[in-house]
Amino acid sequence: MDEKQIIAITNRKLCTRPFLEVMEDLAKRDFQTIVLREKDLTEEEYEKLAGQCLEICRRNQAVLTLHNFVGAARNLGVSRIHLPYPVFLKEAGNLSDFESVSTSIHKPEEARTAKELGADFVFAGHIYRTDCKKGLKPRGLGFLREVLEASDLPVYGIGGIHENNYREVLDAGAAGVCMMSEFML
Repeated sequence: MDEKQIIAITNRKLCTRPFLEVMEDLAKRDFQTIVLREKDLTEEEYEKLAGQCLEICRRNQAVLTLHNFVGAARNLGVSRIHLPYPVFLKEAGNLSDFESVSTSIHKPEEARTAKELGADFVFAGHIYRTDCKKGLKPRGLGFLREVLEASDLPVYGIGGIHENNYREVLDAGAAGVCMMSEFML
């Protein structure tokens, strides 16, 4: 598995050991980036944790992408931001100072809009069944292909992707994959 095609997504609630230890291990690998996605935190709590993670990533020459909190990213000097689609729509005209801007999409037409508004790439999902989206039917590889046809932005599959199925997502045309659960243990 080529780790440069993988975006690691964090969720400290899945960790069976201290989160910063997990972060240290992630930072020592060769992922395209690590997205600090801790949705339950306030912006102040998130910024504090992000500062600790940024130090770990810098020490290991790993790339960190912050999630949702544009202000925290600016305060810490992080040049990569990933936004939920509604936040991306709200902030789109105010992100030119970021080196990399991405968003999560759930419909092919959202990929077109994301490109028009300046996104560099998108996460499309959820592709497979995942505990993160309990009770929701996976969108599948057909959905991924529709997104790829709708826009020429790089598309990363997300949702239920692991070592045994990531190749299917890449073979469907995705630029890479996002993985969470596999790395949090």
